[in-house]
Amino acid sequence: MFRSVGGAPLLVLALVAPFLLAGCGKEKEPVASDPRPVRTVAATPRPAGDAISLTGHVEAQNEATYGFRVGGRIIERLVNVGDVIKPGQVLARLDPQNELNALRSAEAGVSSAEAQLSQARNAYERQRTLLDRGFTPRAQFEVAEQAFRTARARMDDAQAQLKTAQDRLGFTELKADAGGTVTARRAEPGEVVQPGQAVLQVARSNGRDAVFDVPASVLRTMPGDPEIIVSLTDDAGVTAMGRVREVAPQADPVTRTFQVRVGLIDAPEAMRLGSTVTGRVKLDTGPVIEIPASALTRVKDQPAVWIVDPATKTVSLRNIEVLRFTPAAVTVADGLKPADIVVTAGVQALHPGQKVRLLGAAL
Repeated sequence: MFRSVGGAPLLVLALVAPFLLAGCGKEKEPVASDPRPVRTVAATPRPAGDAISLTGHVEAQNEATYGFRVGGRIIERLVNVGDVIKPGQVLARLDPQNELNALRSAEAGVSSAEAQLSQARNAYERQRTLLDRGFTPRAQFEVAEQAFRTARARMDDAQAQLKTAQDRLGFTELKADAGGTVTARRAEPGEVVQPGQAVLQVARSNGRDAVFDVPASVLRTMPGDPEIIVSLTDDAGVTAMGRVREVAPQADPVTRTFQVRVGLIDAPEAMRLGSTVTGRVKLDTGPVIEIPASALTRVKDQPAVWIVDPATKTVSLRNIEVLRFTPAAVTVADGLKPADIVVTAGVQALHPGQKVRLLGAAL
């Protein structure tokens, strides 16, 4: 006879218990995880030659600072900023009074030396004639000869001093040695200047440069002798071709860029000094592969991407060499082959050998 426990007959519990124990003894079958969905892109080579644009300004290829070769007080400045000058044109003058006095003194010295030389020459000629006839001792002749040579040397010295005085008088006029445009004035009439002190700055007219501040990354990918198209920033129709003429050997300490001077070929008149210009150049780096920036990850402190095996639909990491990158894209120099399937979304949650499901066909 069975008793009831909590209103349920013990017979019912006895019949159900074996089935409950049998159910507890079986292990649950593992459920395979679903492949992780990812977005991909197919690696496709394309010709390089991306054009980059940089902004710069126009400068003269050669800029000269003019100063007097002698000191003195400026009495006249004949040109101003912006004036176009010609070779040989007088730009400024010094007070020439001191140099005129020195010239008169040198001229007097030459006259005195000429008189002494004439007197010594006559005495020498007489002594030589008398020596030939035996009417004078050789010692007397040698004295006359020495006096003649001394007088001739003094004459040479006087003529040299006269030439120096003439040159110094000419140096009181500051003349242009080449054509150009005055870009700055450093001294005013009435000012006393020292020899070599800057008076005027002139941009010579023998050429113009477009000057750009170029990042080091662009310099590394720039061709050896690129053709650069330079145009006015405010008028793209005014253009000129240019060649790199000079690259600064040291970066600017503030901007960390290198100054590049591009010589303009037949620059139009509209490209005046100081004009803002834009330079465009193609970077010739050979065929490259470009992928979205979201595909890039790192492994062992090296750039890498996830590659999908099309046969097994599993992923693996592969290191790549980055040529350059922007916020939107990465240009790969090495590490990818054409038709490689690269994961572009979901790279943070992947692990090697993981199965994936492609969201749409690889592009």
